[in-house]
Amino acid sequence: MKIASEAYFAQVNKSYGAITALANKYEISRQFVYNLLYVLQMSFIIYYSVKEETELKKKQESVKYILCLRFEGKCSIGAISTIMKRNNLPYSSESYISKTLKEIGGVLSQSQEIVSDEKISIPIVSDEIFVKSKPILISADPGSTAMLAVTSADNRTALTWSEHFQSILDANPHLEINGATTDEGKGLCLAIETSFPFIIHQPDTYHGVAHVFGLLRARFEKKVTMAMQKEKERDKVCMQRKTDKVFEEKYELYESALEETVKAIDKYEAFTYLYVCIIGELQSFDSNGEIRDRKKATQEIETALDLIDELDKNIIDETKGVRKLLPTLLNYFEQTKKSVKKCQKMGINKELLKVFFLAWQWNKSYIKAKKTSRRVKAKWERDFYLEYAKDLISNNFERIKESIFDELDNIIQASSPIENINSILRFYLDASRSQTTQEFLNIFVFYHNHRRYKAGKRKGKTPMEILTGKKQEKDWIELLLDIVEKKKPNFFL
Repeated sequence: MKIASEAYFAQVNKSYGAITALANKYEISRQFVYNLLYVLQMSFIIYYSVKEETELKKKQESVKYILCLRFEGKCSIGAISTIMKRNNLPYSSESYISKTLKEIGGVLSQSQEIVSDEKISIPIVSDEIFVKSKPILISADPGSTAMLAVTSADNRTALTWSEHFQSILDANPHLEINGATTDEGKGLCLAIETSFPFIIHQPDTYHGVAHVFGLLRARFEKKVTMAMQKEKERDKVCMQRKTDKVFEEKYELYESALEETVKAIDKYEAFTYLYVCIIGELQSFDSNGEIRDRKKATQEIETALDLIDELDKNIIDETKGVRKLLPTLLNYFEQTKKSVKKCQKMGINKELLKVFFLAWQWNKSYIKAKKTSRRVKAKWERDFYLEYAKDLISNNFERIKESIFDELDNIIQASSPIENINSILRFYLDASRSQTTQEFLNIFVFYHNHRRYKAGKRKGKTPMEILTGKKQEKDWIELLLDIVEKKKPNFFL
């Protein structure tokens, strides 16, 4: 080792004749000195390559840990740093974590690239979520819940939305948009009209009808509460009378308050009845499992709106908004017809199909219901029709049910899938104190599209698997790092 070291330093310092001097000093051949030098150099290479490989693995594991905590653990950058330091993990500074996430997000696009050998035709749902006053534009496939694009924008004008839609098409030339469901935002609707001029644009029945009338119902209910409170106060004053004359005066006021309470209750009950009638007409199937007639449903809704206007002239502006939507509000009836025809081609008895249609419709009501009483009723009705269908089918009940339900799920009335995504994203935004970047959103899209659902009808599948029909072999973190290393080979160096 001593001879080899002297030879190495002599070579580094470019000392002329040093090898010959060492051979003479130790009475060995020059070739033997060169052999010792070669062994030492190879030892250096092996040592440093092993050290470099170990450091590379440490960095890779740390990045995996960061991604896991940020998206699966929903941790803030500060919390990630604290957890990693507590576990004595390297690369745990907040600046490194922030820089790493930004670099990974920078490799990805705001639009998800869908890998498929075949043409994919899907509808989309679009909406925005706000970070303070700044909008984040989101589009997704309602069937698979795969996010197609998320854009951190400065505004939500038609031009900005159009650029958002164009980024989806640019990233996926094989993708065809065959329909869109959105709220009535002016910029969004204009962008749909210009970007996809030949598709059916479905107004969101929840935002356009259910939400509006839900607020109106609450207003009528509040008037009942106020009237009852006033009646109670008048009654109390009346009972505290001191003379018959005062009693008569206060009793007249009490009777007037009682009359107002009765009127408020009558209006509330009448409005609730008409509201329920309108919601009923929005159902794809009637109580017999038949496709609801669109023309008749529109007429029924118009009649109910006329009666609501007569109840209270102060709510005409709200009913005008619903009337404006009526020409396109029931566009999804056309998709209902298409889905029913496909179900009929499955070779299932027509009457049995009607039972499945009602089971599917009640299942949707069960999922959407917020009040316990409604959920209980919807569940009972759904289970009743499913049991009825099961009695009529001897084999393959689950397979047939799944096939029919999957087809009927193509009937999109509202942008609720995007609302679910918004609620998931909102948690991360709140955890980061509403400080977000496009790079973070890019990773979030990839994570959401390639993570596996742990519950529900999509349990065990990823949104991208459902969308493309291709099985995802790797975990989302492994897939992401493969893309990062492919596009940025020196990322871990």
